[in-house]
Amino acid sequence: MSRLHPLAGQPAPPDSLIDLDALNEAYYSRQPDPSSPEQQVSFGTSGHRGSALDGSFNEWHVLAITQAIVDHRKQQGIAGPLFLGADTHALSAPAVTSALEVLAANGVDVMLAPAGQYTPTPAVSLAILEYNQGRTGSARADGIVVTPSHNPPRDGGFKYNPPHGGPADSDITSGIQKDANAYLQQLLQGVHRLDADSALAANTTHEHDYLAQYVELLGKVIDFDVIRASGIRLGVDPLGGAGVAYWPAIAERYQLPLTVVSDVVDGRFPFMSLDWDGKIRMDPSSPYAMQRLTQLRDKFDIAFACDTDHDRHGIVTPSGGLMQPNNYLSVAVDYLFRNRPGWGAGVGVGKTVVTTAMIERIARGLGAPLFDAPVGFKWFSPGLAEGSLGLGCEESAGASFLRRDGRVWTTDKDGIAAALLSAEITARTGQDPSQYFESLATTYGRPYADRVDGAATREQKARLSKLTAADVQATSLAGEAVKAVISTAPANGAAIGGIKVSTANGWFAARPSGTEDIYKVYAESFRDEAHLQVLLQEAQEIVNKSLAS
Repeated sequence: MSRLHPLAGQPAPPDSLIDLDALNEAYYSRQPDPSSPEQQVSFGTSGHRGSALDGSFNEWHVLAITQAIVDHRKQQGIAGPLFLGADTHALSAPAVTSALEVLAANGVDVMLAPAGQYTPTPAVSLAILEYNQGRTGSARADGIVVTPSHNPPRDGGFKYNPPHGGPADSDITSGIQKDANAYLQQLLQGVHRLDADSALAANTTHEHDYLAQYVELLGKVIDFDVIRASGIRLGVDPLGGAGVAYWPAIAERYQLPLTVVSDVVDGRFPFMSLDWDGKIRMDPSSPYAMQRLTQLRDKFDIAFACDTDHDRHGIVTPSGGLMQPNNYLSVAVDYLFRNRPGWGAGVGVGKTVVTTAMIERIARGLGAPLFDAPVGFKWFSPGLAEGSLGLGCEESAGASFLRRDGRVWTTDKDGIAAALLSAEITARTGQDPSQYFESLATTYGRPYADRVDGAATREQKARLSKLTAADVQATSLAGEAVKAVISTAPANGAAIGGIKVSTANGWFAARPSGTEDIYKVYAESFRDEAHLQVLLQEAQEIVNKSLAS
């Protein structure tokens, strides 16, 4: 982790809060410069993100991207409805309005949540999949989720989910990005648009109750009977996010002793504690951002939180506090594959190459196939959709898994289900997930992991993303022989956008950031903390040498 801000973990001071009026005004008034790379449409692993204050997420961006998505739908023959959801970031509401203006003008049937209802990412994925059951070809639906995930309050985000319900792959997003930037270049010529009132009143605009659908079907995924019978006390902090109304509805539907510690929604997110770098960030895996819930951990047998669009989870236990995401994901894999007989034999475990190797060891112990993929949840969507993957997960606290009968649940990350699984684990095993992890560490070894960032120019980032095994000359790493150097994922041969170097008891991976001028080095040791630090130090030396050559 980079250098810690002196106020990390402290309540957000007034001067750290954004001016919502200024942010909204900038969204409509600032026109992006299409010749500036920083102000162009750029789809990373989770859609386009930016801020109206920087000219990187403004009305023109949303209008252009939406028209490009309409064009893509026509090219692909997708004529079913489009499910449109949004989180609680301040820029999400105006972006939904802008998107609807374009969709309505193009005659696209749009499924909107009832007024005042926010929409978690997994609820959109579920809605797409439920609609598409039994439908093929042009009748299929797709979706848009307006969210920058856990990013700071000043940011906005926009992502497209094709008919498989998960994140769009790079073939799709690169085309949408190219067409959207062309619309910016030609000053939105060719973008069709109605005014907001006409778009909302259009006969193509329909209401869809995402909340009712999601809550009712959630019992197909989580064993609420065992949770209810156990009597364990549950706590949840929605972090002011899109699931704020979902939690009380879940508690009522399944009769759970679930306390929602706060139901406040405020686009400034003034109730958050500052993250490691002094920014407000709704990251449920950050011990600094999660202070409100971790301070209450003794009041509950298990507690959890989700980020703003509720596709990520954070788990807080009485015995261990906030769990490291990799540790909880390891527990989830082991528990699910031992307690889901309806999944059948041969179902695999999906992880990204930078997610803990503990899962590789657990998969071997379970005799389950391993699908080790590049970074990005999109790689798991097909396997989840067809039921060949029981679970897909990534180290940034994102996961989704099958229904109890082995059918698909969501093909995008689901923080709600992953959080509630921790309650099922506690209820059924009598151990909270931190205690469960200790038993796994005894069996498979204890991992020590960290990530560091280093500065990199655009040229260096491009070079790093193209490194291959031939570019790494090192034969040893942290005192052990190098066993493997890869630049493509074992699961499918797709480029990982960097390199991963492995030894018997450790590994590191280095890849460029998709949003900042930095590179990221992930490392994990199965020996001790000292070995981890040597891994990180030597990893940076190897990367720097490769970038300099």
